[in-house]
Amino acid sequence: MSHDHDDRPQLTAAQAAAVLNPPAGRNGGDLVVESLQGLGATTVFGLPGQHALGMFDALRRSSLRYVGLRVENNAGFAADAYGRITGEVAPLLLSTGPGALTSLAALQEAAAASAPVLAISSQIPSAGLGGGRHGYLHELRDQQASVRDIVKSVHTVRTASQIPSAIAAAWESALTAPHGPVWVEIPQDVLLAETTLPVVSAMDATPRELYPRPELTIAAAHLLSNAERPVIIAGGGVVRSDASGKLRALAEKIDAPVVTTFGGKGAFPWEHPLSLRSWLEDRHTTDFLEDADVLLVVGSGLGELSSNYHTFRPRGRVIQIEADPGKLESNHPGLGIHSDAREALADLLEAVERREDAGAAERVRTVLEKVRVRIEAQELTLEQQVLAAVREALPDAAPSFWDMTILAYWAWSAFDARRPNTMHSAQGAGGLGYGFPAAIGAAAADPTKPVLAVSGDGGAMYSIAELATASQYDLPLTWLIVDDGGYGILREYMTGAFGETTGTELARPDFVALAESFGVPAVRTSPESLAADLGKALAAPGPSVVVLPALLRMFEPTHL
Repeated sequence: MSHDHDDRPQLTAAQAAAVLNPPAGRNGGDLVVESLQGLGATTVFGLPGQHALGMFDALRRSSLRYVGLRVENNAGFAADAYGRITGEVAPLLLSTGPGALTSLAALQEAAAASAPVLAISSQIPSAGLGGGRHGYLHELRDQQASVRDIVKSVHTVRTASQIPSAIAAAWESALTAPHGPVWVEIPQDVLLAETTLPVVSAMDATPRELYPRPELTIAAAHLLSNAERPVIIAGGGVVRSDASGKLRALAEKIDAPVVTTFGGKGAFPWEHPLSLRSWLEDRHTTDFLEDADVLLVVGSGLGELSSNYHTFRPRGRVIQIEADPGKLESNHPGLGIHSDAREALADLLEAVERREDAGAAERVRTVLEKVRVRIEAQELTLEQQVLAAVREALPDAAPSFWDMTILAYWAWSAFDARRPNTMHSAQGAGGLGYGFPAAIGAAAADPTKPVLAVSGDGGAMYSIAELATASQYDLPLTWLIVDDGGYGILREYMTGAFGETTGTELARPDFVALAESFGVPAVRTSPESLAADLGKALAAPGPSVVVLPALLRMFEPTHL
């Protein structure tokens, strides 16, 4: 491809002088932070380490805001939440070996939840690379091999000139639908070596758009327009592509009931007459979905949780809109449309014919009433009281981050998220310790709103170190710790399966005294005073902890 002379960048004399005479004392680390700034980054997360010090020293000379956490995995969870909340790439600066490896569980969650995280890891010096056993500190035979199965793409740097292009390519990969974590690694000596390369200016890493093929849209629109009992399952892809408005317009145009997956919470209004809410772990909902003659699945792979543990057997035609081609028809045969949810819904909205079904809302009410009766028969008033108190205390626009804990399992099905992209959990990969460090990332993304984290006492112990981070940065977040003296959900699973438990009972600290030792205000509450105590904590500036001693139970499963 040739360029006309007129296409070349036209620089002023001052700009040309700056390019030809870059500031002295810059190194490879400066090229990293200049590349991130050129791509539009404003905040980076991470934790310094010996081989990564070139990057961290360069932060001093940049306008980037650094949020440092105490454990690499927690830094990864914070970056994940920042990416989910903003839709922008969240840079995560890591060291080598143990530092890199400690981030992997967080990167698995980012991959499962399609969060755009750009992990930039250092490496041992170039002389030690290639698999030989040189005995460098943190040395791995092949560090990339440890991450390749987790991230979307791996980008290797071996010279200073390669840094900006590698970071730009990784950035584009992270933001191309489906979003996800990516990995760049740079040897220590490349980060530390002085460079005379010009300062990196604005860079282009525009992600590729993912549009549906027109013949697929026509076929899907025909099926939906002529369906007798269409139903829509809305997943996390609807939230991530900011397509909630288009989803609602389509549902109303064809009078189709909508159920949201746990990752798609808030994608459809909870109180809407066509809303089946999120009761996916319920046989009444499963039966209703199976009875649909056309089922439109948007932004979901219909995995284990979304299919009532793979007991769901659709009898009608399935249309699946999904940005990840590996998820198309992976669980159920159907008309697979490889597309970003927003683009596909926009095209469908134009192509479908209006369809009126006066009985749709009544059928939705019938299902929800059956669910209500089933839950009420189990006498789980404490659990519903606690969840209602959280909803009452939490402002509608405030984001919440839920760890893998019994209250979160309840919230997946029964909590009204009220707004899209406000309720997040670790249900993608299902690892413990997500809630509090994720809330730190969200508070860093938007400090104008309070943020809620919800953990059990077991999951909370993964994240205690980050009380120091929340205090150091004075972030506006409240941590609700439901203390039941163990791994509550595993206690239930083991009791149900084996009649007794092993390894689920835990000694734990006085969480109130522990929080206060970090300078974080804390209160011990009760189910009766939870709404007031939580509301007060969320309204106060800075971090706070609310501890609720309570033994919560799960509702009975319907898939067994």
